[in-house]
Amino acid sequence: MQRKIYDKLVKWKEDSNGKTALLIDGARRVGKSYIVEEFAKNNYKSYIMIDFNRAPLEIKNLFDLYLDDLDNLFLYLSNYYNVKLYERESLIIFDEVQLYPRARSAIKYLVADGRYDYIETGSLVSINENVKDILIPSEEQHLKMYPMDFEEFLWALDNHGLMELIEKSFKEKQPLGNIFHRKAMDYFRQYMIVGGMPQAVLEYVNTKDFNKVDQIKRNILDLYREDIIKHSGKYSLKVRSIFDEIPSQLQKHEKKFRITSLDKDAKTRDYEDAFMWLDDAMIVNQAFNTTEPSIGLSLNLDNSFYKCYMADTGLLISKAFDEKSIVEEEIYKKILFDKLEYNGGMILENIVAQMLVSNGHKLYFYSNSSRENSYDRMEIDFLISKSKITNKHNISPIEVKSGKNYTLVSLNKFRKKYANYLATPYIIHTGDYKEEDNIVYLPVYMTILL
Repeated sequence: MQRKIYDKLVKWKEDSNGKTALLIDGARRVGKSYIVEEFAKNNYKSYIMIDFNRAPLEIKNLFDLYLDDLDNLFLYLSNYYNVKLYERESLIIFDEVQLYPRARSAIKYLVADGRYDYIETGSLVSINENVKDILIPSEEQHLKMYPMDFEEFLWALDNHGLMELIEKSFKEKQPLGNIFHRKAMDYFRQYMIVGGMPQAVLEYVNTKDFNKVDQIKRNILDLYREDIIKHSGKYSLKVRSIFDEIPSQLQKHEKKFRITSLDKDAKTRDYEDAFMWLDDAMIVNQAFNTTEPSIGLSLNLDNSFYKCYMADTGLLISKAFDEKSIVEEEIYKKILFDKLEYNGGMILENIVAQMLVSNGHKLYFYSNSSRENSYDRMEIDFLISKSKITNKHNISPIEVKSGKNYTLVSLNKFRKKYANYLATPYIIHTGDYKEEDNIVYLPVYMTILL
């Protein structure tokens, strides 16, 4: 599986030259261990991979016994894993480092020693129990890893040319044209169904069997539930309630997560830690309501409600269409051919959120449900900042439209009220590229380029 993060690993090795360790954080089963080992094989003379999910106690104890005697530490590691270490030409990988935080704390001394390079991988790495009583090393450089994006999915299917056409269309602000737009949407629907978890993608590449793909995704969902039970501590019941409720909340018109669906007397503040746990675990993508579309979107938050998307849309579909504990292949085929009567807005908005996050955007939306003034009452799905900030016109509103017949009432009111704040407005839809009334209508597969 070709992943874009690989180039970032190469750049880290060149730029760091042993002065920092790299911590790759991502959800379970997102492909961290695989890509790091591929990187190690191709870029170092030797490497040791310490999997703390399997490492015996005698290996873990080395980090307590020999931190002040690194010669012996490396000697024991080299002999146990039967790998010869070469100064400045070997990599030591701490896999699933959250399971043994003491090793993460040791990074400070290992980097200072300077003999070898270090990469840590983990999920739940920022969860309280995994950082308790340890020194977080300042020598750590962080990198987040997400599910495979649309371009990586195309690569897996041995299609290396379609994205070039899509990028050309985006840069030239021209439609792709009927033939290639249909082709792009065909691939994109496959991507929505399968999702970006590497195991699921590999199974689809090898078999094209949606039932087998779905079983893999369902196993991942079960793994997430086990993690929630095992690691979320006193928040366990609340985290599980939110996790299980996500599909039904996203089916609502406004997509806002209503806490009262979990408990009629509940307040949002009672669930803040549970939402944060899921977000830190990178199982969900959390969106925040901002009350003004100005620079510093986080400065104007209304924390009375959130939106909560699944981090992988393929997992959302398996979670939402739970027929006989497996999504029947017939349902997948109807989604593939756009023939299933379902809330397509749920899936489309989720995958737009997923693509925005993987491009480095924090998720914000605008919601004003004023009962006093209908002029102020509006909902905007997402707000993103321009890459280069100017004196005004810095925030782009994004509306996601899954159907062919839709209105722009909220967007038009929003543009009028906040004219001096706004940059290019986008409608993300299933149609081809077009511009109309100073709005860019962007096919959903181009979201990756924002």
